[in-house]
Amino acid sequence: MEAQKPSLIDEIRRPRNIKDQAADRVAKIVGSWSFLITQSCLLIVWVVLNVIWKGGWDPYPFILMNLVMSLQAAYTAPVIMMSQNRQGTIDRNDAQLDYETNRITSHRVHQILDRLDENAQEISDLRRLLHESLGHPPEKLVERRYTPILIVPPAGDESGFE
Repeated sequence: MEAQKPSLIDEIRRPRNIKDQAADRVAKIVGSWSFLITQSCLLIVWVVLNVIWKGGWDPYPFILMNLVMSLQAAYTAPVIMMSQNRQGTIDRNDAQLDYETNRITSHRVHQILDRLDENAQEISDLRRLLHESLGHPPEKLVERRYTPILIVPPAGDESGFE
């Protein structure tokens, strides 16, 4: 029995592991205005206390503050990148799912339009037969055709949809 390949929907909806959840939480917190304002206020308090207070824990040029900020940046940046990479993967999967859905829908719409053209031709033939049997001259019928829309798959597309 052949193993079934998981669909893109299954892949998108798969449960995230604890590391992905943590990276998303850190990116959400660090990328917020509340974090930026809070951090700015803490830095201002740090500087003011160390300038006003004689014998402060971090006198000018605030080497300890620079060390703390560097450590924060060193650990925050990779975590944010992990979150962005995972979100990029989700976005690519969403785009692929949209593309495949559009291809299937386009194919089905073309089938419906072809069937409508067949029906229109059958109606036209029936009207002509009816007019001939009644002895009336046939009315001029307007033939309606659609313009097909071609969706060309990218090179190397192996999605299996035709």
